[in-house]
Amino acid sequence: MTEQNAAPDDGWSFVLVDSLEKVYPDVPPRPFDRTIPMSVFPGETASVQVALRPPMKHDFRLSGALEVAVDGPAAGFTSISQVELVPCSLAAFPEHDGGYDRDTPGLYPDLLRPAPDGLINPLYGQWTAAWIDLVVPSVDHAGDHELGISVRDAEGNTLFSTHICITVVPPQAPELEIVNAHWFHCDGLASHYGVGVFSEEHWSIIDAFMGSAARMGANSLLTPTWTHPLDTAVGGTRLPTQLIGIREDSGYHFDFSKLLRWVGLCAKHDIQYLEIAHLFTQWGAKATPAIYIETAEGLERRFGWDVPSTSSSYRELMAELLPALRSFLAEHWSLDRVIFHISDEPEGAEALAGYQRAKGAVADLLDGLTVVDALSDFEFYSSGAVSNPVVASDAVAPFLAAGVKDLWVYYCVAQDVGVANRFISMPSVRNRVLGHQLFALECAGFLHWGFNFYNTAHSLAPVDPFKDTCAGGAFPGGDAFMVYPGPDGVPWESIRYKVLAQAMWDHRAFSLLAKLAGREEVLALIDTNGSGGSLAMDSFSYDPLHYRRVRELVNQGIAQRVGQTRPRINLSS
Repeated sequence: MTEQNAAPDDGWSFVLVDSLEKVYPDVPPRPFDRTIPMSVFPGETASVQVALRPPMKHDFRLSGALEVAVDGPAAGFTSISQVELVPCSLAAFPEHDGGYDRDTPGLYPDLLRPAPDGLINPLYGQWTAAWIDLVVPSVDHAGDHELGISVRDAEGNTLFSTHICITVVPPQAPELEIVNAHWFHCDGLASHYGVGVFSEEHWSIIDAFMGSAARMGANSLLTPTWTHPLDTAVGGTRLPTQLIGIREDSGYHFDFSKLLRWVGLCAKHDIQYLEIAHLFTQWGAKATPAIYIETAEGLERRFGWDVPSTSSSYRELMAELLPALRSFLAEHWSLDRVIFHISDEPEGAEALAGYQRAKGAVADLLDGLTVVDALSDFEFYSSGAVSNPVVASDAVAPFLAAGVKDLWVYYCVAQDVGVANRFISMPSVRNRVLGHQLFALECAGFLHWGFNFYNTAHSLAPVDPFKDTCAGGAFPGGDAFMVYPGPDGVPWESIRYKVLAQAMWDHRAFSLLAKLAGREEVLALIDTNGSGGSLAMDSFSYDPLHYRRVRELVNQGIAQRVGQTRPRINLSS
């Protein structure tokens, strides 16, 4: 049974909608299917939407905001946002696949603007939506929660009312068992908010954005021990964000006080892994990162694109810095939860040779540490240059065939055909499926480069992400960031953020059922591409109800094994 208020064009229209539906302004949304129950773990977010459209009458005039209200005993655990449209100048590259909602420039639903007072601004002639979240924080409030949802106009007249039952299952979900790495960019935060790098204002903003990343399911953050040599034009620089103070005075002296503060924030937000900034430049390790040294004459950029990776002066610095960094991390963190990188996305024979030379310059200093790098060229693995590859999702076939253990995967701007991704123009199922895929393929980690990248491509200039979701038109909308920089240093979430969090909770649920009933039982539920074939990186279901149904079957299996009961549903329905 689906629910909607199918009012004529001369009246208000309302539709209850699930979280995998994007409410576009010009199309009635797919209604919520009540035949599939909704359940979550303590601490997990359950989300629904109320889509609404004003009367389609020429003489109708809007008289103000509508109030969306939630009542019931669990109402205090809810929050409301308005789904807002954002500009998307690049929706899809030419020759993309057919799995996009739309492929033309325009305004797309993505931003979730908090509405703590429940006030939602309707838009004349178009659909918009209120996004409602329920998060029950502990098992003490497990059980069925009936939520009443109503919409009232400025005069207090009730225009729409409905209810929904959300069950909080009693078991605590296990922690995410894979590395979920999302690269954190401090420079964009300083630029957007106009604060000094590592000023008190900057630290407060970093704290808020770290917390947001953790709530999305990220458990590994890229740490700017020195400024990330990523997405930086050849010969260019990014706004310096270097945590380690380096002073030259009869040798090098290191100040780890800022790094200690960073580590403390990571611990506060239960971030499990630290990724150290790449030791060499992107796309082949030709040069060194921009590292700043305090000298008697002042602060000096000593390294960068103008210093080759095989420079003896760089080796001299690393020979002192890396052992000191290891000692610091061993004391204040744990070396088995630290990840190092050589160079991001090297490809081709020339890059392979350069990568091997650069790695050779620091290999002895990294002995016994975890080193991983993102790539798609199998030769980097087969040659032994990269022992722990993070493989592009559209390039995994040879790595799987070779039986690579503990495989990580990533996607970014280039993975636009046939695989999962999170572009604004894609349906949400293409984001949600990731949890299924990572579990089915027994991946050890996932990586994405852009939690909050607010620059143009190559960091030539900052952008306002509320006006530019495409990094200056270079990347499909949404590739560069998952959160928007709201006022007062508070991150505002996106639909894509919410759905990726759901994907990680799916993985946690799958892991729990696998412990209780065996991995094969989980695979029997999730291993389908929607057409009778097996789930794969390049083959998956586009049916949003499939993901809701599978998750409920998994939760049902868990509940049965911990002495609870859940309504039975039919996977084939």
